[in-house]
Amino acid sequence: MTRREPGESNAPLLRRLWTYQAERFPVFKTATLLAAFSAASINVSAMLAGRELPGLATYAAAFTVLFILFFQLRACDEVKDASDDQRYRPERPIPRGLVSQRLITGIAVVLVPVAILAAWALSPWLLLPLAAVWLWLALMTAEFGVPRWLKARPMLYLVSHMLIMPLIDLFVTGCEWLTRSGMPPAGLWLFLALSFANGCVIEIGRKLYAPQNERPGVETYTALHGVNRATVMWVACLTVSLSLLAGVGFAVSAPKSIMAAGVIAYAAVTTIALRFRATPNSETQKAVDMAAGMWVFVCYMSAGFLPLLAKGY
Repeated sequence: MTRREPGESNAPLLRRLWTYQAERFPVFKTATLLAAFSAASINVSAMLAGRELPGLATYAAAFTVLFILFFQLRACDEVKDASDDQRYRPERPIPRGLVSQRLITGIAVVLVPVAILAAWALSPWLLLPLAAVWLWLALMTAEFGVPRWLKARPMLYLVSHMLIMPLIDLFVTGCEWLTRSGMPPAGLWLFLALSFANGCVIEIGRKLYAPQNERPGVETYTALHGVNRATVMWVACLTVSLSLLAGVGFAVSAPKSIMAAGVIAYAAVTTIALRFRATPNSETQKAVDMAAGMWVFVCYMSAGFLPLLAKGY
């Protein structure tokens, strides 16, 4: 738990923002993961259509917009969770006074025209899927106008919020297909579904807590369903993700290499899940969180790059 340091709210703005990113939006880690995700998405789109890879401008624009979108996701979470954070998580940067909610949301708003310009530079048509992402993000932030009803239904809450992932991936892949043919390639739905499944893997994985780490006001799947059932739910999402990864492998004509990577990663991650179920403590909880990220990284790297290696790129 991060505690407020004496005088930190009076520190220079850049220093306070640096502390904020370290705690809530680690820039370098996030940029690395999003660079892999955006590049893999573009590669898969091109491979599904049997086209050569696009130029660097496509990758740069997709990454720029993707990074902005994920920061805006964080800013909207700060708004959506403000009252809960103030009451149950006062150690977080905004409740403890390190930075203001107005500052973080202000940065997110200022980045809107940057994202628009980056998308427009490739094709004005990209503003349509980008607008769809922003519309869904706004609905999510408002909890679709029914916050109590939605929070009382955790699985529906999960699905409604994770649907933003395929919308984001529709934009990222669109940086390739929308600017070249105007039509999504056959089989793209498999990759978009994979993004949805992987969003669930991340979301559930980060909310599997050891019993001693559960906190009042912090909703976790282990608190809702117990360690055993919550772990089974997470492994089920992993299994669905593996199945979709296999489908993508066949769609891009590289089933063997992609499935080999997927099966190895699946075995490693499910082993971690079983350890957590058997011995739920702080160590195995952290391992699950890290394993969720590792799984998603392997999925996108194998789908987006292994077929290219096989072709000698």
